[in-house]
Amino acid sequence: MLERHFEAVGMSFVEMGIGWFTPIERLLERVEIHGREHLEQALTRGRGALLVGAHFTTLEVGVAVLEALVPRVSCMYRPQRNAMIDVVIRRGRHRFAKTQIPRDNVRALLRKLRENHAVAYLPDQTYLGNQSELLPFFGEPAVTNTATSKLAALSGATVLPYFFRRLPSGDYRVDIGPPLHGFPGDSPARDTARLVALLEDYIRLAPEQYLWLYKKFKGRPPPYPDVYAR
Repeated sequence: MLERHFEAVGMSFVEMGIGWFTPIERLLERVEIHGREHLEQALTRGRGALLVGAHFTTLEVGVAVLEALVPRVSCMYRPQRNAMIDVVIRRGRHRFAKTQIPRDNVRALLRKLRENHAVAYLPDQTYLGNQSELLPFFGEPAVTNTATSKLAALSGATVLPYFFRRLPSGDYRVDIGPPLHGFPGDSPARDTARLVALLEDYIRLAPEQYLWLYKKFKGRPPPYPDVYAR
């Protein structure tokens, strides 16, 4: 598993170039898209679609095809500490997401949803703010971002799972799930546990392609150990 994960991480640098620079017609020849109808139907409501994904090593290919699926796409992103790397990444993603929203600009996100954009949103990174709960991730407690529930409540947008992976053939698959009925509910923690369960199910299909290098278990309160301590 460890060796296969680092192979997938190495491939991600190649896939970055594939996602950013391959003409969309050629890219679509290598990507199976399942569930496109869910996204199209969600946008007929006129309140936007929140595409809830996660950090897989195939990220840049998985989101690049959005250019061909819907006319208006935005994405949330975490600004990089290195300004040059930040510019490179934003330029690469500009082909499919003309609007890129820093992760702390909730107002801009809500505005784009009200303009009926499809917004790619990846809440699986550890978030230590007040919109978080300690929830199991593969049975291990992890500080987990619960903001998706509140964003859905504030915007009225349809929430759709949006995952992607590389197939054994070397081609790719994008899975757009059906709308999460009854989401949001009356408990952000329960809503988030529901999203985590969906993510766990998808990771099991290709566990080496989830980006385990992110410190998923950081920031846990006592008595949980700091698994990253040296």
